[in-house]
Amino acid sequence: MEFSFTDEQKMVIKEAKRFAEERLAPDVEELDQKGEVNLTALKELGELGYLGITVPEKYGGVDMGVVVYAGTMLELSKVDAGTAVAVSVHNSLVNEGILKFGTEKQKEEYLPKLTSGDWMSCFSLSEANAGSDPGALQTSAVRKGDSFILNGTKNFTSSGDFADLIIVFAQTDKDKGSRGISAFILKNDTPGFSIGKRENKMGIRSASCTELVFDECEIPADSLLGKENGGLKIALTLLDGGRIGIAAQAVGIAEAALEEAIRYSKERVQFKKSLSKFQAIQFMLAEMATEVELAKTMLYKVAWLKESGKKDFSKEAAMLKLYASEMSHRVCHKALQIHGGYGYMKEYKIERLYRDQRITEIYEGTSEIQKVVIARKILQ
Repeated sequence: MEFSFTDEQKMVIKEAKRFAEERLAPDVEELDQKGEVNLTALKELGELGYLGITVPEKYGGVDMGVVVYAGTMLELSKVDAGTAVAVSVHNSLVNEGILKFGTEKQKEEYLPKLTSGDWMSCFSLSEANAGSDPGALQTSAVRKGDSFILNGTKNFTSSGDFADLIIVFAQTDKDKGSRGISAFILKNDTPGFSIGKRENKMGIRSASCTELVFDECEIPADSLLGKENGGLKIALTLLDGGRIGIAAQAVGIAEAALEEAIRYSKERVQFKKSLSKFQAIQFMLAEMATEVELAKTMLYKVAWLKESGKKDFSKEAAMLKLYASEMSHRVCHKALQIHGGYGYMKEYKIERLYRDQRITEIYEGTSEIQKVVIARKILQ
């Protein structure tokens, strides 16, 4: 059993760390305050190959694998979790969706533009009344000759307001419920498509979150991704992989919080000695460091499972997402507590990390949904 990275893997992850510190860190606080996206940085990440990490070179990717993707997500998330989630959606949900379920024509047409960063993308599944329950989708896609007509409204779509390409899920057979859902690929200039409400979020404010509106939106029949009425399988398969990215985000946020807590505990003096000299603080830091290390080890194991293709990793991905996100909550909570009143102030990084962490327990499957997945697998 090998627990080391290759030199090439180390180099790519190290470059992601450098990029985060040099290109993301200077702007992240301002973008958080304004709720704006660092689109320039995302385009640069595309030029560097980070928007096609797992895509084969024949389609414009760098084909570095899931382990490198996980390491990249961790390093970006330590600095700017909002920018990181755009990278996650682009790689694990959109690129992976087209690569795994698309036709050869779709792969050749879309992947080179996506991997280069020329096009950004989003994945639109959720609706106002269909979050954890995709069978409740109301957006419809009705076949009309060689076309489909889409009608409905999606919500909570990450990167929706700047995505050039959208993977959207809609009901093609309402009588079949969740088994009547199909996935489609469309461009943002399609007539009948528009951007709705832009959400004002608690955290990851450097990521956009929007409604997408489809009003008699006509797309060619060959926009179908995979088989008609096969959309649920596509969504669930992609979310398994997506959970690796979000777990990496959670671990990155937690590791950043731990580092902030260690630094502050050494600098802050109370009762004539630094906080780091108090056993109560030492024990908190020890617990935090242990949890971060456990989650990181599990992250790379699940990334390796997916990359190796040796087995179904759905259970392990759910376990990882559940543990990493809730671990990140605990670590950020303790890190803020170590900061005391200062941790509650926006001048301190931990305040943003605490807010950014919370969504990791919700999107791409809530903690409760992860437990459902795990229970089903172990009871089979």
